[in-house]
Amino acid sequence: MKAFVLLHTEAGALPKAALEALGAACGLGLPFSVGILGQGAAAAADAVATCGATGFAVVDAPEVAQPRYASDAAAAAALIQSAGAEVVIAPQTSRFARCLPGVAARLGMAVDTHIVSLAAQDGAVKAQRWFYRQRILSSFSRAAHPWMLLVDSGVNAPWQGAAGAAQAQAVAVDFGESRTTVTGVQSPAADAQTIRPEAALLFVAGAGWTKKQRDGQFHIGRAGGIIQTFLAAAKASLGSSKSLVDLKSEGQETLGFMSHMNQVGQTGSTPRHLKGLSTCCHGEEPHAVGWRFITERRAINLDPNCGWAQGKADVVYVGDAFEIMEKVNALLQS
Repeated sequence: MKAFVLLHTEAGALPKAALEALGAACGLGLPFSVGILGQGAAAAADAVATCGATGFAVVDAPEVAQPRYASDAAAAAALIQSAGAEVVIAPQTSRFARCLPGVAARLGMAVDTHIVSLAAQDGAVKAQRWFYRQRILSSFSRAAHPWMLLVDSGVNAPWQGAAGAAQAQAVAVDFGESRTTVTGVQSPAADAQTIRPEAALLFVAGAGWTKKQRDGQFHIGRAGGIIQTFLAAAKASLGSSKSLVDLKSEGQETLGFMSHMNQVGQTGSTPRHLKGLSTCCHGEEPHAVGWRFITERRAINLDPNCGWAQGKADVVYVGDAFEIMEKVNALLQS
């Protein structure tokens, strides 16, 4: 069985998610080739030339310099057809998650997403993925081929090796007429970006920040200042419990920089940061399930019997989150 690893560049180089997908493919022990699309694809192929691939194919046309469904789908389809492989492995990035399921339908391929593990057994590929909000881990294979697998980031070690001369083959693509033009990129300032997947620490704020405090008053402005100061100093990613992000829809004043995109838990995201610090959350199951892949978990809560203290956190600090985090911020700024 032959595999094909499909990757894309980001700012002219392979992103970490692409190197993780490549590392997963290398671990299979099957012969494989590599295809790369995007700006600087040929240089990216040289960067992974020693990965053990039997060949490299690239699409480095101006049409794929920016992510677009039509051009990305055409390039990906051309690369896959040129490889003629039975299994296609690609990273589950936003760019590929948008276009590759459509490519699979176009080429008559089976497709599975959010794969967390790959293994070769008796000449076949077995994949693992989570179901039911990361509560059931399933191991499966498919008789239908070709088979496309999109591998989640943060679960496989990225490939590491020396660069070389890949001698990549350029694949011709018929892009047709494009009706979409990329005129530029708009993004928030670095200090306004609160979701940082690559951050070592996840800081989660619960609804307790917006409740009446010991003096019987609300201190939402003070809470926002404490949280944003910590995020800037620690370069942490910001998460939230469902109750906090729902407060705005209930007409209650809340933290202006918090949205449903920050939500962590059963109805939110399941991040994979090395460390997590929960503040003013009670550690109830719907929220705590989002912490399943956090390596080290800590929490701050006034209640010593909260859910976090029931075996869901490694360390629980019993105290006022306002006071504790202000002291932490002072230490970080000293």
